Amino acid sequence: MDKFTLRFRPYTLEMRHVFTVASFSRTTTPVVLTEIEYEGIIGYGEASMPPYLGESQESVCNFLRKVDLSHFSSPFETEEILHYIDLLQEKNTAAKAALDIALHDLLGKLMQQPFYKIWGLNPDRIPPTSYTIGIDSEEMIRKKVKEAEQFKILKVKLGLDTDKMIIDTIRSVTDVPLCADVNQGWKNKEEALEMAHWLHEQNVVFLEQPMPKEMIDENAWLTAHSPIPTIADEGCQRLVDVPKLKDVYTGINIKLMKCTGMREAKQMAELARALEMKVMLGCMTETSCAISAAAQLAPLVDWADLDGALLIGNDIYDGMTVHDGQCILPNRPGIGVIKSS
Repeated sequence: MDKFTLRFRPYTLEMRHVFTVASFSRTTTPVVLTEIEYEGIIGYGEASMPPYLGESQESVCNFLRKVDLSHFSSPFETEEILHYIDLLQEKNTAAKAALDIALHDLLGKLMQQPFYKIWGLNPDRIPPTSYTIGIDSEEMIRKKVKEAEQFKILKVKLGLDTDKMIIDTIRSVTDVPLCADVNQGWKNKEEALEMAHWLHEQNVVFLEQPMPKEMIDENAWLTAHSPIPTIADEGCQRLVDVPKLKDVYTGINIKLMKCTGMREAKQMAELARALEMKVMLGCMTETSCAISAAAQLAPLVDWADLDGALLIGNDIYDGMTVHDGQCILPNRPGIGVIKSS
């Protein structure tokens, strides 16, 4: 008999508010929930597919159907298992992340320890998480900001001609630090630099993906002249990208769905640190499953943006929680999640 049993099913996350960024709006996010069972112990995983990743519930399920774990004798063959999964088919990073997360959860449960402890990390070093304010009307922005009163830092979606209105509206309600996520929305480096100086005066602490990822020279020029750090998001997918981004951006945004999961995310954080780059840990719209997985490595980073589960109304897991803007990791083995419904 196979020692491993892999199960998966599509699930649709429902947003609490319409979520708008520079390139699209949405009210739902498709995900695929996964389970890997070994000797009666179940590890939970998740693939989240926002539009720009190019994956779908169908593509993820098709990928997972190809996975055959029968030639592995133990989940402790982690390197071999994840190497096999990565070579199975190109791209499909969210599908691969679902397996990586489930495998890490399973391993932690077998070792009866949370993964941050297995990695030797101190949860007291997790930075406060930001809370995302999407592009919206002045009235809705004020409403969202007031709902986010517990957070010590807010992430603001920019990239359209409403940028200054959005910042001014937020500043009419709160003076907490902001981080600006432009989602490749700016197309001119001089105008981007002008905005960077203005945002610096508004207590914005960094710019995330200010211009399209293909504009390498322009992003490098902006980084060299900007009064605030620049962070690569769409421009940084996997470990192989990190060395190429030194001096193009100040730092990188790591997301499990882009980099195939926890294993490579940790490698990316350590490499960025070795290159003296800043590290941000981000997320997609996800349940507490994938969010709790990312949070296991949050003590390694400068900034955390782990609000994905807070933006939805139908989370089915209980895991990492947020109190007064601070991520609180449950003292449970693996990634620390249990099914709540």
